[in-house]
Amino acid sequence: MASIHETLAMIQQLSETDKNRLLQALSQQIQESVKPNEPLIKDIREKRNEEGFLCPNCGSKLVIRFGTYFVQSVKRQRYRCSQCHKTSTDLTRTPLDGTWYSDKWIPFIEGMIDGLSLRRQAASLKISLPTAFRWRHKVLTALERLTSNTFNGIIEMDETYFLYSEKGTKQTLRLPRKRGGHSAKRGISHDQVCVLVARDRQGTTYMHTKGHGRLLTSQLDKVISPLLSNDNVFCTDAWRAFNTYTKNKKLPHYRFKSTEKTRVIKGIYHIQNANSYHSRLKRWMIRFNGVATKYLDHYLAWFHFLDRMGFENTDHTVKTMMVTACTA
Repeated sequence: MASIHETLAMIQQLSETDKNRLLQALSQQIQESVKPNEPLIKDIREKRNEEGFLCPNCGSKLVIRFGTYFVQSVKRQRYRCSQCHKTSTDLTRTPLDGTWYSDKWIPFIEGMIDGLSLRRQAASLKISLPTAFRWRHKVLTALERLTSNTFNGIIEMDETYFLYSEKGTKQTLRLPRKRGGHSAKRGISHDQVCVLVARDRQGTTYMHTKGHGRLLTSQLDKVISPLLSNDNVFCTDAWRAFNTYTKNKKLPHYRFKSTEKTRVIKGIYHIQNANSYHSRLKRWMIRFNGVATKYLDHYLAWFHFLDRMGFENTDHTVKTMMVTACTA
């Protein structure tokens, strides 16, 4: 293998045409080596502007190109709105907006898919812990904004509970629990936060926190009713809020009591998918050693995305997570 000095001497013997061809080939290889670490600008641009290019500040269509700018020697396009006169880029109003470490975002997303801790990601990417925290919650805030689709056919609906947590708060309103601890009261109480999960058999899912203590009928009516279609059949546990809601809406309803041995009715009506979803969620949440209640919806959105993608850390998953977060 030739040394660097021998290689340079060989290059000097080339003609000007061959030198230019060599320069173009080397430039292309360098760009390809940098590309995997760069944000997916083209995919983000196309996804954000599927219905036409709009100003991210005022929504106007009167947008023109307005020069370029460089981020770590990578040239990007700048735009200007002829109506509000503000400039923007392909990353304006996205989690990547204003970041100086754009080359570290894809490895960061890969770490999120693997469920790495903030400290480990900060150390591996050589960024500060507060920066890693902000990046994580920028992405999760965007994922949380994704709206659920309309339910089709059978809907399995159940609630699960997490202990109320003020993790990270210096002055808590209650006595701290050691390593999460247990509720001071038996059964379901206001020490616990209700998480409602509704899923149809096609995988369409609604999952959000619904306050402290037991689920209320009014909460169901507010969030589930807009997602219903004409052919829905409900499968739930025996909690009375579900029964009252379906009666008020005159919807077909199958109830499953924990005290009864019946788990499946007519071979298709059950809540096993919802219970399995709860089990996967609880196992996945263990790694965080408790999540602050104010951020719980963020982590629910994170889990839902990973569950939908099969928890696979592939280029497709990374691309989907990045583009989804930037277009939510």
